[in-house]
Amino acid sequence: MTSTATRPGAPTAEPPPAPDAPTSSEPSRSGLAGLLDLPVAAVRGLSRSVRTSPGRLTLIGVGLVVLALVTGLVGTIAVQGKKDTINELIDHREPLTAASQEVYRSLSDADATSANAFLVVGAEPPELRARYDQDIARAGAALAKAASDSEGVADAATKVDIISRNLPVYTGIIETARANNLQGFPVGASYLREASNLMRATILPAASDLYHIDTDRLGAEQDDVSGFPWFSTVLLVVLLAALVATQIYLTKRTNRLLNVGLVVATGAMVLVLLWGAVALIVQSALVGDGQNDGSHPVDVLVRARSAAVQGRADETMTLVARGDGADYEINFQQLAPIFTGLLHEAQGLMTGEAAKQIDTAVSAADAWLVAHKDVRAKDDGGAYSDAVKKAVDTSLPDGSAAAFGRLDDALVNAIDIGRQNFLDSTRGADRTLTLLAPGVAVLAVVAAGGVTMGIRDRLREYR
Repeated sequence: MTSTATRPGAPTAEPPPAPDAPTSSEPSRSGLAGLLDLPVAAVRGLSRSVRTSPGRLTLIGVGLVVLALVTGLVGTIAVQGKKDTINELIDHREPLTAASQEVYRSLSDADATSANAFLVVGAEPPELRARYDQDIARAGAALAKAASDSEGVADAATKVDIISRNLPVYTGIIETARANNLQGFPVGASYLREASNLMRATILPAASDLYHIDTDRLGAEQDDVSGFPWFSTVLLVVLLAALVATQIYLTKRTNRLLNVGLVVATGAMVLVLLWGAVALIVQSALVGDGQNDGSHPVDVLVRARSAAVQGRADETMTLVARGDGADYEINFQQLAPIFTGLLHEAQGLMTGEAAKQIDTAVSAADAWLVAHKDVRAKDDGGAYSDAVKKAVDTSLPDGSAAAFGRLDDALVNAIDIGRQNFLDSTRGADRTLTLLAPGVAVLAVVAAGGVTMGIRDRLREYR
């Protein structure tokens, strides 16, 4: 018989009690509240890190690298923006300004030519008909070009619409006037005056406004491209100051005079500063030359030419009206001091061949005004045929037609020279910025790399 002995008084085995969970001084947070705590924790960690030398160096290095890359990005965008604006001036804005100017000039000349044709005895001369047709065709082509840029500019679109709607009406009335004049009906002159009034009261003011809108936009873009890139320059100066301050800090901490990486970064940014300063100064000067020797005197000459062409139309319409053209003569007398004053203003704006052409224009304008007085004296004295001959016969060297022709030719030549001056100077400005934008980007990356190497070498000393 077997038995199991149990030691009296032995306790029964029981599992040991579980230890108490440690209490936390702060309740745990989760969800959105936990996410909101992350920035606070990051700031605390950063604060602890910068209390150590490696932490401070790391923070300085990261800051310099970011600042170098941001400076390079901003500088590259600023330089490329200037280059794009210059190309816009050359390829788009100036040609459109010239197109809007051509609209006004061609329509004014068409009005003057149509009136001139009515003064010729017999059938309309083919050369006058061809000139009128050419003026209308040029105005239409230039208007189409100007219209391509009017979208999004309410004022310009309105002026283009006015011209587009009324020009066919004008040409229709002119054809009616021609048909009546060819049959010898006096009503032809009435239709011509109706067409001329439509041109003067509605079409030409819209064309003038369109030209001024485009001229203002050209000037605004020239001012914009000549502006100084303050933000980029401030960033660059701050970066250079930070690089110098960092090198001074490291010299005091390590007793080493130079940090090669930081020297490379500083040299890259100094190169950006010098290269950018020289290029931008030269570019701004060339854009200014394009404005002073090109677009500005061209604007003065264009306004002088427009006033002169309109005056020529007034001169011929006075004769077409046959004693009922006092209003046209009043308009001529109002326009005469305008175009002569603008010509004298242009004399002080250009040099070289352009100045010679302007001098020729001034002399021709004076001769025209003398011839005009003679025309008016003959007409008022009853010698209408002699007055017409003096006004329209190009073979008379002292006649109005010949003098006006010399004036117009000289103005065309001076305007062409001014436009070429603008293009030459502005293209020169574009060339000064060649490679600057990518150069700034590359040098900024070099600076960032130099900072990285310079700070990394110092950090290795703490391992």
